[in-house]
Amino acid sequence: MKKLVATAAAFQAFCDANRLPFCFIGGLALQAHGEPRVTLDVDVSVYTGFERDGATISLLLSGFAPRRADAAEFAQLNRVLLLKSSEEIGIDVALAGLTYEKQVIDRARLVEYAPETSLRVCTAEDLIVLKAFAGRRRDWADIESIIARQRDALDWPYIESALEPLAVATDRPELVDALRTLRREIASE
Repeated sequence: MKKLVATAAAFQAFCDANRLPFCFIGGLALQAHGEPRVTLDVDVSVYTGFERDGATISLLLSGFAPRRADAAEFAQLNRVLLLKSSEEIGIDVALAGLTYEKQVIDRARLVEYAPETSLRVCTAEDLIVLKAFAGRRRDWADIESIIARQRDALDWPYIESALEPLAVATDRPELVDALRTLRREIASE
């Protein structure tokens, strides 16, 4: 975990120095908001607004090594830039362009991971939305742990209002109902 936090801190310093709007998502954010689980890479969202994809990709590749030879092309097609630290820790950079993705970054908060090391991570509410949208089995288990740990501290109207348009836009309105069902199940425990 120490190397992972050090990698994230170095990435954060690079983004801050280059005025790149970002926040950590995925496993590092889960460490702050849910039940920690083993994570082997750093997941981060960097806002490009679509129009700055190429410039942002080039800038990030000037500071971090690519994990594949065609990293820039792969990122342009898939909106994920696969990087690695000098210690071979993977850094998955989501190229954020949607208004909601910008909102996630704007709402992010500093969380202390080690003495004198605070990282900018998405809120628990936004992590729930991102994981529900991804919709993998592991993501739903992570959501359950966030709800169990955060309980009454979560802003459910915000969560539902953020998830609903994403679910509708991708023709998956059932995501909102699945999240409501999970919330009720946990509340009844």
